[in-house]
Amino acid sequence: MARNKKTSESLFKFMNLLIALLMKNGQYRTMLHYKATLNSFKRYRDNKDIALDKIDAEVMRSYEAYLHHTAKVCSNTSSFYLRILRATYNKAVTKGLTPQQYPFKEVYTGIAQTSKRAIPTEDVSQIKGLESVRELTPKEEMARDTFLMSFYLRGISFIDLAHLRKSDLKDGYLHYTRSKTGQRLTIRWEKEMQDLLEKYQAQTVTSPYLFPFLVDDGNQRQDKTIDKMKAKVRQYHNTEARITYHLRKLGAKMGIRGKLTLYVARHSWATAARDNDISISVISEALGHHSELTTQIYLRSIKSSEVDDANAKILSVL
Repeated sequence: MARNKKTSESLFKFMNLLIALLMKNGQYRTMLHYKATLNSFKRYRDNKDIALDKIDAEVMRSYEAYLHHTAKVCSNTSSFYLRILRATYNKAVTKGLTPQQYPFKEVYTGIAQTSKRAIPTEDVSQIKGLESVRELTPKEEMARDTFLMSFYLRGISFIDLAHLRKSDLKDGYLHYTRSKTGQRLTIRWEKEMQDLLEKYQAQTVTSPYLFPFLVDDGNQRQDKTIDKMKAKVRQYHNTEARITYHLRKLGAKMGIRGKLTLYVARHSWATAARDNDISISVISEALGHHSELTTQIYLRSIKSSEVDDANAKILSVL
């Protein structure tokens, strides 16, 4: 018993236990966040583990300084890592593995508002209009279609899009649960969605998934081994990275200002809804926000980037 307790009192080993548990529970996105945080802290520590009861305010101040000056990450990324470490530490406190020493009281763990960038509906129409195979490589075409489907589905995230199952589409409606919030969303299935779905149906004949982002060997519901889950997470991660890369290439080829990402699809849908006088309450429900205040902040951050663009345009003619 004492040996197991000693193992748990090490931060690296305790985080690895949490990562394994998250993977077992199918919480893939959260697992990736914990893994990224652990890897960052390992780099800071030169891969030297630390006892949980040795984590104090001085250690966290030093790690925060490392993130800003050596790793050169932005304040939101730094805060993100620190919040996950705080959650890990508090879990250890709850389990009685270390006394509470409040090591995070002097570091920033808030969320700074960032500028969200949308593109005009005219640009979305231009992306949709790229039908010619001569205009797009097959990988760019797949990236384009992924962007459009995200836009059609009210800015659905890639992790949710990739994991949509055929059983989620019933009687003309798509039903799914947002992995980020656990909120259940229902979307009426429109012709534009069906056209894209049919385009890739030949690639998903034997798959339970709607789209060909993930490969399923037919045994995933039964096979819950860690290796199997790691392979699934790695496959998802690689697919997302590939689509992101080709989407940015496509955006550059089209002359779209800024990086074209799937987040842009979500922001663009929200902007289009706002510009078409859709009420805040409807936009909030469509995006899966828990409150209208969240939506107001979300739209305000998009608005600020539009003001910045307008200012740059004015200054350019001087």
